[in-house]
Amino acid sequence: MSGKYEYKSVGIVWFKRDLRLSDHRALVNAARQHPCIIPVYLREPAIRALPDFGERHVEFIEACLSELKQELRAKGSDLLILNMDALEALQWIFSHFPFQAIYAHEETGNGATYARDKAVSAWCDERGVVFEEYSQNGVQRRLQSRDGWARIWHQRMSQPIIDEPASLPGFPKSLAEAGELISDPTAKRHHQVGGRRRAVDTLESFLLERGRAYHREMSSPLSAETSCSRLSSYLSYGCLSMREVVQTAEMRRLAIKESGSRAFPMRPISSFLSRCHWHCHFMQKLESEPEIESRCFNRACDDLRPRNANREWLNAFKLGQTGYPFLDACIRFLDAHGWINFRMRAMITSFAAYNLWIDWRDFKDWLACQFQDYEPGIHYSQLQMQSGVTGINTLRIYSVVKQAYDHDPKGVFVRRWVPELAGVPDSYLHEPWKLSIADQDKHGARLGSVYPMPIVDLPESVKHARAKFAQLRRDSRYWEEGERVKEKHASRKNQEPRPRKPRKQSGKEQLEFPLTADE
Repeated sequence: MSGKYEYKSVGIVWFKRDLRLSDHRALVNAARQHPCIIPVYLREPAIRALPDFGERHVEFIEACLSELKQELRAKGSDLLILNMDALEALQWIFSHFPFQAIYAHEETGNGATYARDKAVSAWCDERGVVFEEYSQNGVQRRLQSRDGWARIWHQRMSQPIIDEPASLPGFPKSLAEAGELISDPTAKRHHQVGGRRRAVDTLESFLLERGRAYHREMSSPLSAETSCSRLSSYLSYGCLSMREVVQTAEMRRLAIKESGSRAFPMRPISSFLSRCHWHCHFMQKLESEPEIESRCFNRACDDLRPRNANREWLNAFKLGQTGYPFLDACIRFLDAHGWINFRMRAMITSFAAYNLWIDWRDFKDWLACQFQDYEPGIHYSQLQMQSGVTGINTLRIYSVVKQAYDHDPKGVFVRRWVPELAGVPDSYLHEPWKLSIADQDKHGARLGSVYPMPIVDLPESVKHARAKFAQLRRDSRYWEEGERVKEKHASRKNQEPRPRKPRKQSGKEQLEFPLTADE
């Protein structure tokens, strides 16, 4: 390859979970410092082979890369895409273009990406290459105490948004055809499609129209698909920065207030902004304690549930064949869409953790691959909280039958996703086991044949779970660990000054912030 000495000063812009040009400090700073920059994205085989990385993540990323490459080319640059792990890729580029610096955003990812970034830092030190990393959200690296965290979050969200560069420095011509081709970005039916343009459209439609009943309709899967923000995937892969989302929502709230219009109430915007704060709050937990990817927050809970206990139950759970129609409908919806609203995610986790008594570590990777919007810090924190192993949160045991009557009273959602029961009357749809055999046959819904019998008894399983927790709480180590977790991770939100008066949050409400920034 020719062109090794084409430029005297070269900077690498390493795109990871920040697939945009707007509000991109790494890109702007690199462009200011070097007459040549090489924007790079790595399809790292070692990362993609991990059990928490799935096809729907690839699908979303590829659509983002397709659009990002076009945007970079329009500004006089390009995107080098390599199917290599980080050290191999950097060495390959360095052998042709000895770059002076790498610019990237900080990433709060799984343990593998954390180890990779440490290895990249060591590689740079050995070669005298500067490795500049910048924060892109409210997560704070090397945080020593939660005191003051909320204040810093608000300061970061108030900083000016960095404009896209009008043009970019040169991209080595000899590299223009060196990268891998982008895969077909066409999404599967029901899945969201990645990319900055769609992210902006989704944010605007939520704040201008879809979100007007957000605070009332976020809990039911019938309405949540439209009324929730649906921004979580775009935030997870950085098509939008959190600062852009917060400031756009704040401007929308101000516009509503100044207009005095009642067509779009203030409450949904305020509720959404609160959840943007909690989005980063949960990510901060993983940043501060990476061990929670594989260990319980409260170490006394590590052996509470057996590992690999009941594979038959777990497989039925994953297939949406548990015998509980509303739960199965949610699992099937999630499989088709790569998304479901928070209340249903909490219910799904609760059923696995309490009714099936399955350890969260036995289904965390499967759920990560189901969630197109998978964000490791939020994922691990919420799975543990909903499984009751933090030691500082009230147990949240959701009844899948009660949730069905609350959020799908006429069975519209169940009939759509569990068509085996389409002929069952409303009064029995959520509890078809109460039908006589004759009535099951009459409605074409024989349990054990057309549709499974319940795989577990709800009252008995809840009784078992409560007894296990009662036994655990007699151990002094559980309470000692709880104090440690509280000191390290608990929110100081209500103890700190805020730029606006918040709606008071009860302990119960704090448990209902989303697995993603979606609700």
